[in-house]
Amino acid sequence: MATYLSLLNWTDQGIRNVKDAPGRIDNAKKAFQGAGAELKAWYLAMGAYDMVLLAEAPDDETVAKIILSLGALGNVRSQTMRLFSEADFRNKLCPK
Repeated sequence: MATYLSLLNWTDQGIRNVKDAPGRIDNAKKAFQGAGAELKAWYLAMGAYDMVLLAEAPDDETVAKIILSLGALGNVRSQTMRLFSEADFRNKLCPK
């Protein structure tokens, strides 16, 4: 499975209802599982982003659908990046 890193910020709605965030995290985990993916880690962050997600999904389309559906709820805005492991870089991506 491919690995993805999402950087998230609360919207006004999301921070106003921050007490509901634990349930929203649980729902996000279920959304990933329901799509055949996995939310591997969730972190509260300090700095330019409020939260960081680390996930695995079978393909880009799957993670895009999940992130779009979560964003549509109005609690977060996100930026998502596909990550490649060092092994993938060395063995598949780096010209020899």
